[in-house]
Amino acid sequence: MKQGESSQKVVLITGASSGIGKSIATYLSIRNFKVYGTSRKANASTQNGFSFVQLDVTKEETIVAAIENVVAKEGRIDILINNAGVGITGPIEETPEEEIKKAFETNYYGPLRMIKHSLPIMRRQRGGLIINVTSIAGYMGLPYRGIYSATKGALEITAEAYRMEIKQFGIQMTNVAPGDFATNIASGRYHAPVTPGSPYEEVYGKTLKLMNEHVDAGQDPELMAKEILKIIETPEPKVHYKVGERLQKFSVKLKGLLPDKLYEKMLMKHYKL
Repeated sequence: MKQGESSQKVVLITGASSGIGKSIATYLSIRNFKVYGTSRKANASTQNGFSFVQLDVTKEETIVAAIENVVAKEGRIDILINNAGVGITGPIEETPEEEIKKAFETNYYGPLRMIKHSLPIMRRQRGGLIINVTSIAGYMGLPYRGIYSATKGALEITAEAYRMEIKQFGIQMTNVAPGDFATNIASGRYHAPVTPGSPYEEVYGKTLKLMNEHVDAGQDPELMAKEILKIIETPEPKVHYKVGERLQKFSVKLKGLLPDKLYEKMLMKHYKL
């Protein structure tokens, strides 16, 4: 997509009320994209230069209504950015099954629902771009973040197949995996409680504190917004992009190079396990 065409491009981005989603929506709206951001609690309004529509990725009827709303106003959706997500931490053994299912409903099934209901519109247009915001955590099983890693890893792999299936329609798909960014995800995610007397009590407590420190010291979310714009302006986006600190991006390459046990030792040392 060429930069000169940006004023004609309609963008729908989920989870735009805060964090990375808000930064992307604000950044693109300043650059003359017509941006619709979604929020579970949003009323019809305009903030930071873009419009809000109410949508909950776990509720299919709200997805249908929001997409119909945007198409009724604009006649098209050129770019879908699947950004809405939730964090979840805890020892897998002690994480309630209900919370595991909730994480998958938002982080995995949510994007699939968004894609399913956007594809007919993009097919009719004979083109479109779908960007899935995943996570560098999706490339590896991180201790006490195993469920989160699984939700993002599942989306990465599914999208690899999906993009091949939809190429025949002129629709492109790519994944963007951020590392740690300074957002409110730590305060909003589900934390399995640090239970007194649990065999994981001491180690999980320390690891949880370390994870929160990583997020607090994370990079400016605008870095993600700039990368998203570059992807939009790329004629043929790659399958995967990684955005974040050099060490975090390099850790993904190391996983493919190092023996499994050596990489595992490296992760355990990093998390002080």
